[in-house]
Formats: sequence, C-alpha cells, structure tokens
Amino acid sequence: MDAMAIKQIRRFNRTVAEGIGALDTRFLGRARPMAEARVLWEIGTAGADLHELRDRLGLDPAGLARILRSLGRQRLVRVVAGDRRARRAVLTRAGLSERAELDRRSDAVALRMLDPLSDHQRQAFVAAAAEVERLLRASMVRFAIEDPTSADSRWCVAQYFAELQARFETGFDPARSIPADAPELTPPHGALFIARLRGQPVGCGAVKLHGTAPAELKRMWIAPSARSLGLGRRLLRALEQHAREAGAAMVRLETNRALTEAIALYRRSGYVEVPAFNSEPYAHHWFEKRCTACA
Repeated sequence: MDAMAIKQIRRFNRTVAEGIGALDTRFLGRARPMAEARVLWEIGTAGADLHELRDRLGLDPAGLARILRSLGRQRLVRVVAGDRRARRAVLTRAGLSERAELDRRSDAVALRMLDPLSDHQRQAFVAAAAEVERLLRASMVRFAIEDPTSADSRWCVAQYFAELQARFETGFDPARSIPADAPELTPPHGALFIARLRGQPVGCGAVKLHGTAPAELKRMWIAPSARSLGLGRRLLRALEQHAREAGAAMVRLETNRALTEAIALYRRSGYVEVPAFNSEPYAHHWFEKRCTACA
C-alpha cells in the first residue's frame, strides 16, 4: 500500500476527530464521552438487540457491557429480555430526551462546519462527505466462506431467488434451474461466500469446484442497500481467487438477459461470451474466463 495514501488517511482521521470533538470527554458538551453518546444514539427510539448493537458498532461484549452499565447508572438505558431470550437495550424517558438533545447538538456541529463556507464550498463539502461515507461503508464489508445451511446463508439465497422471480420475464422456479445445493457448496466441493456489513449479511456468491475442470460461479447477489459500494466486483474476485487456488483452469457462469447490471460487470471483468455449455433453462448468456486472467 502507498505510504502517502496511508499518511493522508491518518491526517483525514485526525482532522475529522478534531472537527467533531471526538477526543472531548464531554462530547457535544454533555457529561459523557463520544462512545457513550454513540451507543445512546444507536439504541434509538425502538431499542436494539445487544448482539446487533455490538455488530453495528464493532464493540466486543465486554466493551458494550461497560458502556451500558455507565448509561444505566445515568438512568438513560435499561437492558430487558427480548424475543427468543435475546437481551435488548431500550432508552428510558430520560434517555429519549437525551438522545433528542444529542441530535440537536450534532446538527449544530454540522452547521458550524458548513456555515463559514461559500455556497460552492458547501456543495463540494457535502458531496465529498457523501462519497467518503460511501467508501467507508465499502471498506467495512468483509467476505467469508460460510456454511450454506446457516440462517444467513439461507436468507441470502432466498433474497436472490425472490429477486429472480421478480425480474425474470417468466418468473423463477429453483426446482427447474441447475442446482447448487448445500453439499455442492461445502468444501472441498465448493464454497459459499457471505458479504457482511456491520455484521449483517448484504450479499452472497458461490462456486462449484470440479478439480482442474471449469469451476461454476453461482448465486451471486448483492442487497439493494449495498449496490453502490462496488461489492459485486469484489465478490467476483473472491470467487475467482478461490477457484484458482483450488486448481481450476477456468471459471464459467450463465445469466439471464434481465440481469443487465451483472452482464455489464462480467464483460468489464474480462469474461468472454461463449456458446451455451449447459442446459440452464433461465440462461440467455454464457461466459467464461481463464484463471490465468483472474489474478
């Protein structure tokens, strides 16, 4: 990684921390540090499951417990039993009032940043902030191989099937399609990758392996909420790399003409359209790429 790029990101982080007062033990002029204020805000008016709260904020259980104890002593938060015996954090009446006050003060900080600037500078600042936020979200996404029978794996595949049903001219029946069942997507026969953002699944992709014969890419799906983050290309690279490391000489895939974004991605990524190599009833295009071009 370019050392100058690292230096620039560190300088940016310091400037943002200074601008929002992250180092102040009385964040936004209140009687608590930023970490406690952020947890208070993230719990929200509807409350939050502790597991989801940890994932969303990247906190370990002990760290979150420590913050919740402090907020509890301030009578701002209560921890209660939720569905399926999960524990939830909920704001007290005082907590809801404090969260509203944090919102007002956060708005004032944003206004203080924007107010001294010209109209042109403000527009540039807001546009740049939106782009930085998008890229930060993209950098937070992690890919990992997961058991295809897990709840999150099944949820992703179900979302994928539902989208195909909505977009294909004739609908989509998984029973008619070439299968990619759990045993075929379990190492060493294959792999199912799950993309996660703040601990929540936002995409999936699978590869079926056949030794040195062409590997098959299947089940590529990105949640609509994450489609501006460049995850499709990253997921495709992860699948290609896995196939190459498993000894495949080529990767292949087929797709429906309704999936125009996917077709464009494959062509940009070096895939070559070839004659049909299987009898997939929902396919209109067949692509392949040599693994020597996947590096």
